[in-house]
Amino acid sequence: MISRETIEEVKNRVDIIDVISDFVTLKKSGQNYKALSPFANEKTPSFFVVPAKGIFKDFSSGKGGDAFTFVMEHEKLSYAEAIRYLAKKYGIEIKEDRLTDEGAAEQSEREGLYILMNFAKEYYKNILTTHEDGRSIGLSYFRERGFNDRTIEKFELGFALEGWENFSREAIAKGYNKDLLEKTGLVVKKEDGSSYDRFRGRVIFPVHNISGKVIAFGARMLGKDKNQPKYINSPETDIYHKSDVLYGLYQAKNAIRQHDVCYLVEGYTDVISMHQADVENVVASSGTALTENQIKLIHRFTENVTVLFDGDSAGIKAALRGIDMILKGGLNVRVVLFPDGEDPDSYSRKVGTTAFHQFLKEHTQDFVSFKTSLFAKEAAGDPILKAESIKEVVTSIALIPDPIKRSVYIQETSHLLNITESVLLAELNKVLIGERRKNEKEAIREQQEAPPTVDEIESAPAKVDAQGMVFFQERETIRLLLNYADQKLEEQNLSDFLLHELEDVEFTHPVFKEIYEAFKNGLAKGQTIDNQYFLRNGSEEVKRMVTELITPRYATSQHWSEKFHIYFPKENDVLNELALNNVLRLKFRVVQKMMEENLMTVKQAEIGGNWDELDKALEMQTGLKKAESELAGLLGIVIAK
Repeated sequence: MISRETIEEVKNRVDIIDVISDFVTLKKSGQNYKALSPFANEKTPSFFVVPAKGIFKDFSSGKGGDAFTFVMEHEKLSYAEAIRYLAKKYGIEIKEDRLTDEGAAEQSEREGLYILMNFAKEYYKNILTTHEDGRSIGLSYFRERGFNDRTIEKFELGFALEGWENFSREAIAKGYNKDLLEKTGLVVKKEDGSSYDRFRGRVIFPVHNISGKVIAFGARMLGKDKNQPKYINSPETDIYHKSDVLYGLYQAKNAIRQHDVCYLVEGYTDVISMHQADVENVVASSGTALTENQIKLIHRFTENVTVLFDGDSAGIKAALRGIDMILKGGLNVRVVLFPDGEDPDSYSRKVGTTAFHQFLKEHTQDFVSFKTSLFAKEAAGDPILKAESIKEVVTSIALIPDPIKRSVYIQETSHLLNITESVLLAELNKVLIGERRKNEKEAIREQQEAPPTVDEIESAPAKVDAQGMVFFQERETIRLLLNYADQKLEEQNLSDFLLHELEDVEFTHPVFKEIYEAFKNGLAKGQTIDNQYFLRNGSEEVKRMVTELITPRYATSQHWSEKFHIYFPKENDVLNELALNNVLRLKFRVVQKMMEENLMTVKQAEIGGNWDELDKALEMQTGLKKAESELAGLLGIVIAK
């Protein structure tokens, strides 16, 4: 069990910008930062980080909290695992209290998978450099590929010995559970109950997740056995989903940010060879078809992708689908085509670092030029094929979300294919209209199948009744308390003012009520309650709401005041007015809600002929109407008589 001392030291050292920047590229927005959501697929950034408060808020997924919450959500870790991750990041020694039997039982299986994969990585690394077969076979192979010691260590390459149980025997001897070995995919269980090592007599390529943990392995055969696949890979597990992983991203993410472009290649050795050639902003889909989640991963760090194609026409055609997916993901795509028979690995070793850099620089072309020239060669002299190739290019352009970029590419295609822009635009509009109709039908179908969520009901203006208006006003009260509780009004703190003026108001929304009651209890006990209190102690619903309410989503541009001399009052400057208006509006909405409910009582009394109850309800309605009128007058609201 991690000691309280260690937890406090980690909390004191953590910088939320530093932590989140390991996973997404943050851009300054006023005093805060924003990015595309790492939890949802979006084209407009709605992920905000507020360094002054040490919190993040993702308006797409609703997730929010501090650096610990982010690591837990993103990496699917427990609180203890997140502490360990951040302690390792900041070089903090973990001190542990004695682990009870109960505490030991709570160690998660997921953490066990990570620990076992790390053990396997170290085992294969050690075999590569210390075992006779590892050095003579595995290390010799890597040396032939031109990999130096620094590169081998950087990618933590290894070697698996021949033999059915070399690894599993060692793991079991070290105390690792046989069931866990099978769950990692390192050991394969046969129908008769026996098992064997998955990786045997192969060089090993560990696959890291974005935070650097080993989650899978790829293994290459060194012999020429035609009955064996050249590469075998870890199966899908609880910690490894191949469609969500890009090989080399952990080693490449900083370089991708720095150069603002990501090179996309096919395999492990392509990535490693490019690092050897001092091109570090490179990742691979590891032989699998590119997926939407992999494109989203790249989009976190850059909007620019350059796809490197082997000089193989069949492979090029198969890879065009990947280009279309990247375009649809809102990224800018460029292409480099290597000479026939060459790939990034072979060509970088053939020409050397300087010439390889020069080749990339001189042979990068936009995807329209590439795709147009590719189809033009095939369609030469054949009008039908030429028409089909034009449709292919326009279909790709239609996938681009940005209309300005689409327009530019249409002009480029017009020039390259000697086709008038109007013809291309007509074809483009046909594709776009067809896609829009398809999406509309799909949206209608999904809407019919799925019931509305609570958030959708609360955010639908056309359906907001008195109860809904109370919700919004309660929400504003809590927002003011969370952001300005200690701010001085004329004679007292904002929290003292609101809690005193609203002492006769009963909050209805359970989350708002929980937060409000905490402020009330804190005031009664002389305790300081602030937003950090809820982020540390609140339920998941409370944490989610608090981060949403204390995260400023928009910032006024400095140009308004500096350039145009237009000034906007800040909330701090009008806090007295905000607090008073909030009290009046909340009471106003509560009265209206009570009137709606009382009218139901009136109707029921009329139907049932209960005249005494009817008289009481009508008398109450008169009193409520008078209160509504008085509050409306104070607020300057005109209401129907």
